[in-house]
Formats: sequence, structure tokens, C-alpha cells
Amino acid sequence: MKLQKLKNASLHELRVRAAQQVSAFSERRGWSTLAKLPNDNVFTSAISHLLEHFRSRSTPTFFGSFESPEKTASAFRSRWPESAQKLIDKAERIIAGKFDLLGFKDLSFGDPIDWHFEPVSEKRIPLRHWSKLDYLDAEIAGDKKIIWELNRHQYFQTLGQAYWLTRDERCAQVFVAHLEAWMDANPPKVGINWASSLEVAFRSISWIWAFYFFKSSPSMSREVFERAWKFMYLSARHLESYLSTYFSPNTHLTGEALGLFYIGTLMPEFKEAKRWQELGSKILIEQLPIHVQRDGVYFEQSSYYHRYTTDIYLHFLLLARANHLAAPPQVDEDLLLLLDHLMYITRPDGTTPLFGDDDGGRLAMLDVRAANDFRGTLATGAAVFNLGEHKFVAGDAAEELVWLMGTAGLDHFESISATPPAKTSVPFSHGGYFVMRDGWSQASNYLLFDCGPHGSLNCGHAHADALAIDVAANGRTVLVDPGTYTYTGSKELRDWFRSSHAHNTVTLDDESSSVPGGPFTWKTKATCELRQWISGERFDYVSGVHHGFTRFLDPAFLERSILFLKRDYWIVRDKLSSLGDHQGDVRFHFDLSAKPLLNGALRDVESGLSIWSFASHGQWIEEDRWISYCYGQKQQSKAYSFAVPFKDGDEVFSFLLPEKGEIAWQVREIQVADGRAFVANVGKRQDLVMITGHKQPEWLWVSFSGDQVEEVVTLPEKRTLSDDELRILYARVKQSEGSNNVADE
Repeated sequence: MKLQKLKNASLHELRVRAAQQVSAFSERRGWSTLAKLPNDNVFTSAISHLLEHFRSRSTPTFFGSFESPEKTASAFRSRWPESAQKLIDKAERIIAGKFDLLGFKDLSFGDPIDWHFEPVSEKRIPLRHWSKLDYLDAEIAGDKKIIWELNRHQYFQTLGQAYWLTRDERCAQVFVAHLEAWMDANPPKVGINWASSLEVAFRSISWIWAFYFFKSSPSMSREVFERAWKFMYLSARHLESYLSTYFSPNTHLTGEALGLFYIGTLMPEFKEAKRWQELGSKILIEQLPIHVQRDGVYFEQSSYYHRYTTDIYLHFLLLARANHLAAPPQVDEDLLLLLDHLMYITRPDGTTPLFGDDDGGRLAMLDVRAANDFRGTLATGAAVFNLGEHKFVAGDAAEELVWLMGTAGLDHFESISATPPAKTSVPFSHGGYFVMRDGWSQASNYLLFDCGPHGSLNCGHAHADALAIDVAANGRTVLVDPGTYTYTGSKELRDWFRSSHAHNTVTLDDESSSVPGGPFTWKTKATCELRQWISGERFDYVSGVHHGFTRFLDPAFLERSILFLKRDYWIVRDKLSSLGDHQGDVRFHFDLSAKPLLNGALRDVESGLSIWSFASHGQWIEEDRWISYCYGQKQQSKAYSFAVPFKDGDEVFSFLLPEKGEIAWQVREIQVADGRAFVANVGKRQDLVMITGHKQPEWLWVSFSGDQVEEVVTLPEKRTLSDDELRILYARVKQSEGSNNVADE
């Protein structure tokens, strides 16, 4: 694989990789000046007492909350008293040596803290040069993300927020003590905490936030402050030397670029600050058209990394504006696209589906929302761009908004008129996501359909979720993507959470549509093809096929079509095309808040969603599975599969029916000569659904109330049925109540 990569590499890539190898070799040998702290020559000659200078300077400008710490703290306490108390409680646990990181609670890394210890697997990483550590090997590093999450030092922001809220000097004392202890335990270029440039960037950003939070604290000494700034100098030099240009040119690269922009903009006392600022800005601007597809979807097919990217560019834009630095219009334009996608995929309950990988981290820890609640980013975007639709979906002002934009930003957010988005159902054709919803109320119905690329680059953050769905009924989240849970902590669980078995889609012969080849690679990758998307006032229709099972000895194609009758229900059609026979499983993974019951049909008693599935032969199978709402955390959940023997041309129809009253839907299949037909009853209402044709199916939906025709939907929308035709259809429906044989008319 490595030889193939070298063969395909450009001359520029070979030069970059060779330069990084030479630089790392020089560090290991002790020849590089970057393997030790620099002297004072790295600062401009005008700086004599760095700490005093930092405290008194008026430029550059940080985020809006720092214009008046007292007003920010007062507004936060009065607006979010419960969150303020949670912050203070969390700071108390940090002071006591207990950390909430990712999905883990009250982790302890020893006293004093062992910065190279992974407490879940109890692995301690050896102190070697960073380039000689295989951090993907769980036998060596356990789950390296836990170590890195601690060493990102984003809990410094929690201590800083609590310090502003309480003026408890213990917060500052712990920050200074941990800062000094970290520098003692992590000499330049030694250990796992120098092994990832992204981690160096995020830690640098956290230190800068902490310098501003504790700017006036008497606990900060000149010596510790100046030493920390010299570590920042090494961090910036490390970032520009080991950019992930060809290693992980995703959020690794943009996060590293933002780290350089932070240091270069906010630490102009360094002689090389301007170069870092310009390099960071240049990379961020160059990567926009690569990372943001034309419809606004992040190119790695991950909602969590989409949120990361949105946050990265919001920070970039806010810092650029605050310091009167020009950013091209493309930054605004693509940020708006990113925010639009976040808005449309938000469920009625305010959460977001975690499709693709979720690494549990954040660019900055500035609120206490759940990991799958992205509305803080939407609220900030609404304030930055004056967006009424985004404010409507974001709901209340977010805590992170006041920390990023201050009380002025909060006041501006409050002045924006919130309006429901004009669109409900939206296609993201380049990213391959299709949102079906019938409104923007908290009781609306919502479905997200995935018919896009498997991923990009080596698809490291992709999941085998081809043609998967995520569903909310009557405003309640019901069918979910179970998340990620781990990257390297467990190979078995890493593979399961990425597999088709962990998604609301179809598996064949107990196989996944794409097959993993390692924690961030794949042996095979499914490709999806959109067949049709129609959206109207009364219904949406989408159809797509994936080719993930063409690798079989008997190659197979799976097609999924979904008809959404807005304000009513969905009909999902899964069709197999294959020369051979296969065993199929149509899977449904329920949210933890759901209470599914299997009694003929599958029904969630919380949302009222009932699922009726039909095939020539099929049976429901109950499964105990997992759901992870945040990296490192998993809980047992219920999943159900509708198991069917599949041969060429076979179809499975699943009715997903949100129930609003006490009377439940009843669905039955009736026989027709050419195609499939179903009758769905609730109270006096009867709906007839007929699907005929094979290559291009034709759908007919007729709703009767008593003997009166209420509505008719035809797909393709080719003609209106005559009164005689409608009378015949109604007669056949009534006839089917006593018999399931209906003559072909």
C-alpha cells in the first residue's frame, strides 16, 4: 500500500514528505534547534517584560466577550444560571483531579497528573521522540484520543469561565500549576503529545484562551508565562513543519491552519508571527472549495466533522474581522452553505444525526450542550450573518455565542426576527443527503436519506451507511444512526459501529455494503447512485441504488425508494437485482428514548411510529445492540431486522406510520396481477397504495374517507384518474376486507 502511494505521489508530495522526514530525523539526532526551547531572540526587540506587556496592550483584539469580562460574566450568570452552576461544579471536579472527557466521566490521571497515561486501558505511553510512536496500536497507546483530549487543555477554558463567574483564585492556581507541570513532563518533541500536529494546534488555541481568561490573575508569574510563550513558539514552528498536507488533509489540516492563524494574529510579539498568520489564512482559504462541496456538505460525509469545519471557519472569520484582516467573499459564502446544511439536517427535537464518524471533541469547550446538539454553532452563525431562519432553528441564544461575541453579539442575536425556513424538504445532491420533512414545528415528521459518496480521500471517517435513513415521528427522534463509540480502543466495536449492521439500511448475507480494512481504511467501498428526487407540497420521492454488493460471486444491486406523504407517513421500497439468491435483513435501530414493541407490526409507544414490513417471506428478529451519543460512551439499545430470502426482483415494502391518536394504523397487502398493492386503515380512513412496473415503478396512492375520495397521488405525475376508475378502486378496497385477492383492473 505504501509503495502504491509513493508511486502515485506528485513531486510536490514527495518533496513535502521528504522534508518532514529529514526534519524529524534531525530532531531525533539533536541537530535541530526546534528540539529545545528558544532564547529571547524569537521576540521582537521592543519586548522587555512579556507578561506586563501582554496585560497592558490594546491590540490585537480577541473575541467579543473579552472586551468586558464583568459584563460577560454578569450576562452569563443571569441568562444561564443552571449552566453557570454546572461550569462551576465542573471546575471544582477539575481542581480535585477529575475530568469529564468525551463520553467519559470523572476520569483520573493520577496526582500529580500523568500526561502520558490512558486511564481506561491503563496504558502509559513511552517517552520517545514523537515520530517513533505508533499511537494507532491499542497495545501501546490504548485509546490515544483519551490522552489527547486531556492534553488539548480545553478544560483550561472551563477553569477560565468559572474564574470569571466566581473570581475564585483556585481556578487560576490550578491552571498555572497544570501549565507548568505539562511543560516539565513534555519536553520539546518528546512523547505522544507532539505526535499529532492537530493536537498541537488545539492545545495552542486552548493556551491562548487561557492567557486571556487569566490575564489579570496574580497567580501567573513572569517566568511561567514567558516559558509558556516559548513553548507556543515551538508549537507554531512544529505546525508549519509538519502540516497534514498529505497525511490527513481534512480537519487536521484546517485545524492546524487555524492554530497558526491564532498564534500569528494574537502573538505578534514573535518575529515570525506574520508568516504564521499568512500561512494559516492561506491554507484555510485554499481548502474551502475542497472541504465544502457545492451544496455545503463537508466532503468527509460526517455531520460531526461538518460541525468542526463550521466552527473552524467561524473562529477564523470572527478573529479576522476583529483585527481588520481581509477575508475573501468565499469565506462568507461557504460558511453560509455550511450553516444551511446544519440547519436543514437538524431534527425537530434540536439534535443532529451523527452520520459518519463522531470523535467527541470540540474546537473550544464553551457550552454544556449534548454532543449531538449543534444549535450553538447555528446560533453563532445566525448572529454573525443576521440569519432569521437559522435563529429559528437554533432556538434560544447559545452560551458559546456570548463567549465568542460578547454581550453585543447576544443583543444582536435577540434583535434578529426568527422566521421558519421557507423550505422543508431539501436535496443535497453533491453530498448525497436528502431531507424530507413536513414542517418546522416541534411535532413535525423528519427523515434523512443517505445516497451519497462513501467518503473522500481514504474515507477514514466514513461509515457503511449507504441508503440508510434517520427518522423522527411527531417530533420525536425514533430511528437513529448508532454513532461511533471508539476509533482504536476496540477493533471489534470500531468495525461494528461503522458497519451496515449498525445503520437503518439493508445487509445481504450478513455482509456490510463497505468492508473496513483498519480503523481508518476500507477494503471495499460502496458507491451510490441517485435515481430520482421529486419534492412537492404534498409528497417527496427519492430513489437510489448502491453497488456495494457487486463484489459478491453473484453480484447484487440494492435499490431503495422512499415515498413521503407529508403529514402522513413514509413508504420504503427495497428491491434486489441479482443473478443469485441472498439473505436480506432490513434493519431498524431505535433511539434510547424509544420503547419499541413487536406485536405483528413494530411500534414505538413513545412517538407512535409503527412499522409494517411486507415480503413474500419475512420475519422480525429482535436484537440487542448499542447506541453511542458521544465518543467513548455506549448504551444498550434495541434494534429489529426484517429478515427475508431475496432473489432477483424481490421487494420489501416498509410502511413507517406516525400515529397521532389512540387508534393505530393497520396495514395489509392485497394481491394484484402486476405489482404490489396495500391498504392502510386508521379509523374511517382507508388508503390504497399500488406499485406497478419494474424498471421504472409507477406509484398510485388514493385516500378514501368512507366512500369519498379525499386525495390522489400518482408517480410519475402523469394524469388524473377518472371518477369511474376511482369507484372501481374503492370497490376493490372494500372487496379486499373479506379477501386478499383483488382482480387486476
